[in-house]
Amino acid sequence: MIKRFYLKHHSFHIRAIFSVLKDVFEKNEYADKAIEKAMRANKKWDVRERSFVSDVSYDMIRNWRLLVSAAGVDEKLSDKNLWNIFGTYLVFDGYELPESNYFKGLNEKKVISQLEKFHKIRKIRESIPDWLDAVGEKELGKDWDKTIRALNQRPTIILRANSLKTTPKELQAILEEEKITETSLISWSPDAVELRYPRNVFRTEAFHKGLFEVQDAASQMVSEFLNVEPGMRVVDACAGAGGKTLHIAALMKNKGRIIALDVKEKKLQELKKRATRAEVRIVETRAIDSSKTVKRLKGTADRLLLDVPCSGLGVLRRNPDSKWKLTPEEIERVKIIQRELLINFSDITKIGGKMVYATCSILPSEGEEQVKWFLNQANENWNMLGEKRYLPDVHHADGFYMALLERIK
Repeated sequence: MIKRFYLKHHSFHIRAIFSVLKDVFEKNEYADKAIEKAMRANKKWDVRERSFVSDVSYDMIRNWRLLVSAAGVDEKLSDKNLWNIFGTYLVFDGYELPESNYFKGLNEKKVISQLEKFHKIRKIRESIPDWLDAVGEKELGKDWDKTIRALNQRPTIILRANSLKTTPKELQAILEEEKITETSLISWSPDAVELRYPRNVFRTEAFHKGLFEVQDAASQMVSEFLNVEPGMRVVDACAGAGGKTLHIAALMKNKGRIIALDVKEKKLQELKKRATRAEVRIVETRAIDSSKTVKRLKGTADRLLLDVPCSGLGVLRRNPDSKWKLTPEEIERVKIIQRELLINFSDITKIGGKMVYATCSILPSEGEEQVKWFLNQANENWNMLGEKRYLPDVHHADGFYMALLERIK
């Protein structure tokens, strides 16, 4: 069955999509911020209109190199080029090309031929820079092809049920009452609820009551891997806005103490708001304003979470624009930071305590190899208890690496 696209229904939305693309590729803005700006400029749009602009924008960003190559245009974002790229996207997405002066220079059969041609070239098919394709192949070998293919798919929305207030099954029933149906549980991630269709869950009563957070299933497993217990003293050393901090608090049943550290005070302020909504009462935030902040915590933590800055190559499904912002130099820079954090923060763990080192990267050089390096530097003060990898092609989740280490002296 041929899909037909009615241009007259969407001409205004397409202009908004073009604005998003210009913000991302000309002004180097983040895709989510560019889409938010488009939504603020069009407050009267209904849910379907917002979803259309958001979904198409992300799809075009995700497949940008393929679309530009198949359209046969340069990357100057003139209106003519944008219309040709958008027409190519319609063909790519299975639509019959509408008759319109906007697509006068576009031949549908030629576009299909070009899409088939470039489908055979991985770095163009998956719309990634040449250097990233080379790095991925070097580090992952034959697994790179299926990994990057999975990372170039649309993600689903995953919720983490707040176990202080509800269970995943109870949350499913509550969401159904709010007309969010067709959800499912994930067998390997105990608090996760997956939505089959995208919905704006932040407008639900369940969200405002603190019954859930949006968090990928693999990300949720980092806190699980930390193996916390009620009453412990835990430090989340790179807490950010606190997704994992709040999960740890729930796993501790709101008993004990969690110290959330970050270099950005603004993120910690957001963590405080989220903690209030989730009714988490055991978190103390501390901005890292000098080395003394870390030194004061030396030898005090039963558990330490080091969810370190990384390339973010495990979350390309959610942040497809980042593959065009990332550089080889940036990856090397974050690897240095990762090692510095391992050396400077690991002593927060008390003897007999445990630390989890985690990254949202699919590269072994940011995961397994960093832990091996640390253990070689640690002079037998640390012992590896286990490690896990969650892969987008295997688990249909973001790519994560995590290692559980024990301080033995």
